[in-house]
Amino acid sequence: MKPSGTLFLRRSEVAALADFPAYTAAVEGAFRAHAEGRSLHPQLMHVDAIDGEFHVKAGGLREPRPRFGIKINGSFFQNRARFGMPNIQGAILLSDASHGYPLCVMDSMEVTIQRTGAATAVAAKYLARADSSTVTICGVGNQGRVQLRAIAGTLPIRQAFAWDLSIDLARAFAEAMTLELGFPVTAVEEIGPSDVVVTCTPSKSAFLMAHAVRPGTFIAAVGCDSPDKQEIDPHLLAASIVVGDLIEQIVHVGDTHHALAQGLMTRARIHAELGEIITGSKPGRTAPGQTIVFDSTGTALQDVAAASMIYEAARTARKGVWIDLAS
Repeated sequence: MKPSGTLFLRRSEVAALADFPAYTAAVEGAFRAHAEGRSLHPQLMHVDAIDGEFHVKAGGLREPRPRFGIKINGSFFQNRARFGMPNIQGAILLSDASHGYPLCVMDSMEVTIQRTGAATAVAAKYLARADSSTVTICGVGNQGRVQLRAIAGTLPIRQAFAWDLSIDLARAFAEAMTLELGFPVTAVEEIGPSDVVVTCTPSKSAFLMAHAVRPGTFIAAVGCDSPDKQEIDPHLLAASIVVGDLIEQIVHVGDTHHALAQGLMTRARIHAELGEIITGSKPGRTAPGQTIVFDSTGTALQDVAAASMIYEAARTARKGVWIDLAS
């Protein structure tokens, strides 16, 4: 039956329609579906712009309902200072993958923030040591907050450290997150050993070096979503077990691609995709002393799964505005 229109959702509506556990379940299901051959092959494109760039991610899922999604995010890191606008903004178009009808257009920011944190939570569940009690968050913006919540909700964290180029921002982050989470979060000027390290910055040069990481650490490398970004020392990548969200992406835009470009490792050395760990077709952590890097470049699979969940919730709650684009 032909849908009656396209649903439009604002960011505030998207934010009210799902909690973090719902995002985590949707993201884990998407990675599992991809590993089991139940996805539409995801694609990634970058377009350079004036003082910024556009990221385009597209892909789909065949089940439980056939859905295709495309997300366009503009990344302009001078926006806040110049125009008082978000540095990153965009939209997701969700379509029925059986006939192409545009089902929903929604603001992308809440989905991007939450599904990125959800991927880290899923990866930590399978790849971090179960007794991990300390975490360092590198980058104290919105994503840093979500990442800390994700790790704290997955592992028995008792202490966290916050690192940023601005120590003042790190201190403000530490104070706020200590009150929210109920365990001490401390601002630090240098990155030191932790059981878990999350990097979520727009850096274009490596800052997490091998000497700051002890054996057994789980590292979630979240910030590299374009070829010119870099957070992790390539030698550290080459000495670690590397798991990607999508191998085809991390060899082109993730931290892994820098280690490949320098000849420090080969593509064959990449251990697995996260979906393969979830399904059990590849082993996850097999020893407490293994250093494991999750190279998280962000995938259309996460966006489609999350957007589909939001769309169904919005229909049930009767939220948003319906427009017949073909009328």
